[in-house]
Amino acid sequence: MSFTPPTENTTRPTLRGTFGMTASTHWLASATGQSVLERGGNAFDAAVAAAFVLHVVEPHLNGPGGDMTGVFATAQDPTPVVLNGQGPAPAAATIGHYRAEGLDTVPGAGGLAAAVPGAVDAWMVLLRDHGTWEPADVLDPAIGYARDGHPVVGRVGTTIASVADLFREHWPSSAALWMPQGCIPQAGDVVTNPAWARTLERLVEAGKNAGSRVERIEAFRREWREGFVAREAVEFLRTPHRHSSGTDHAAVLETSDWAAFSAGYEEATTIEFRGTTVAKTGPFGQGPVLLQALRILDGFDDADLDPSTVRGAHTVLEALKLALADRDAWYGSAADPDVLRDLLSEEYAAARRALITDRASHEFRPGSPGGRTPHVPPLRTDAPSAVGVGEPTVGEPTVESTGTTRGDTCHVDVVDRWGNVVSATPSGGWLQSSPAVPDLGFCLGSRLQMTWLDEDSPSALRPGERPRTTLTPTLLLRDGVPVEAVGTPGGDQQDQWQLMYLLRTLVGGYEPQQAIDAPALHTTSMPGSFWPRTWTPGGAVVEGRIGDDVIAGLTERGHVVTRSGDWSLGRLTCAGRDPETGVLHAAANSRGAQGYAVGR
Repeated sequence: MSFTPPTENTTRPTLRGTFGMTASTHWLASATGQSVLERGGNAFDAAVAAAFVLHVVEPHLNGPGGDMTGVFATAQDPTPVVLNGQGPAPAAATIGHYRAEGLDTVPGAGGLAAAVPGAVDAWMVLLRDHGTWEPADVLDPAIGYARDGHPVVGRVGTTIASVADLFREHWPSSAALWMPQGCIPQAGDVVTNPAWARTLERLVEAGKNAGSRVERIEAFRREWREGFVAREAVEFLRTPHRHSSGTDHAAVLETSDWAAFSAGYEEATTIEFRGTTVAKTGPFGQGPVLLQALRILDGFDDADLDPSTVRGAHTVLEALKLALADRDAWYGSAADPDVLRDLLSEEYAAARRALITDRASHEFRPGSPGGRTPHVPPLRTDAPSAVGVGEPTVGEPTVESTGTTRGDTCHVDVVDRWGNVVSATPSGGWLQSSPAVPDLGFCLGSRLQMTWLDEDSPSALRPGERPRTTLTPTLLLRDGVPVEAVGTPGGDQQDQWQLMYLLRTLVGGYEPQQAIDAPALHTTSMPGSFWPRTWTPGGAVVEGRIGDDVIAGLTERGHVVTRSGDWSLGRLTCAGRDPETGVLHAAANSRGAQGYAVGR
């Protein structure tokens, strides 16, 4: 074996069973999903129930006003399918309007950063088409936690504390929701969100007289997209309010934008790597980054792919820089399908592979697939003076006093005894994204911050089109049959951390929990997807327990190394099934003492 052997003891076991498995970034969501499986629901019922609980228990990492992407396969059809829950930019969200507002980038917080919310509609579409339960039953756990309360995790309070002055001075509706009586919740405090509970109850009530389960779900979706939710959110955000830019603006979202969006399905983008098919989103997300990195790395010997060695860590970091440069040059709503085909070709990967030397690159090096000229985004190393920016995200989101958030979200994986499997990454609509809509109990997201106010960019702000998203769940298949769902929060780090996992499991032979526990690292040598969109040329963030010798070796090769905490990078979860034996498995990250896998 050319890989560093995994540690004998893991933080948790890799779960094994034959009934069903649920893994997510919060134990209450995992337990909820598993309870649905125990009562006869399938993986899709369980995933939807868990996702709505995540809206309640991880409000600093996702919310109903946010977005999601998923990739799944059914027991009847193993073909991987992408679920699109990424809403588009409003019709009035033009580059000209934002520049007329005095902005040169889309703010990281405030209503101008809001795309049309896509997560709720996407989950209901999945429930309609592949679930079996009634919406009232699926949503009952989330309604209960919102109405009756749940013990809050400490990071919720930490996030609220970081934006407390913003809430008090500029977003009083958020202060009323998240700082009752002016108090910031502490770890273990029981918190409630009765407004969101009432909103969900009203949405369920909209379908009470419908004749069938599908009609009840459609009534729910119609009320969400065209009824009181859209009206109240749009009207509330018409009032100018403080943005992360330090200036006040009104949102441009209209009820017509909300009504026009309908979640749906897309073909997955796939490649083969070491006998496994890796299925991802298209280039509206950053999913092809993982595929490009695997293509590049597939031409190296196994010994070059061990992230726990100097040689392997260097090679992986350099491959990621090249893939991420292509992301920023070529991905987005305007991405050309022919370009993606060229980016994923063996010939292009070989050319990119040849650029990797024994020295760390400090350059931004997008390629020229098919001889095309790449777009180069702004390369800023300093943030705007209006905001004091700390270190990039290292495992937990960095939240500025302005509401700006860098990275992190939620994830859920479910597999059932019939062979249905789903991997989904809900995000956005963070409690710090924009002012909370008082009667709804949630705020809108800030995904438009990932667009550029540059008409030539493939990821430019374009009315009615999706912003590029960092959300990037993964489905693995062997011989055309799904074997594992995997994913992680982490913004720009999502595919980077998943790459470490895949190398260790598919090449190194690690068990899932061993791979999740192993020391992680990532590059920051690319423009960040989150406002203010800076980069660190040659930057590498590593967990300290990767070892002083590895850190010293990376530094000697020219990497600008930031030593993170020993257990700080990555929040991976996975759930899978061996099609030959029917044995299921699941695992979850122990970092942050929050994610959990359950099953039997």
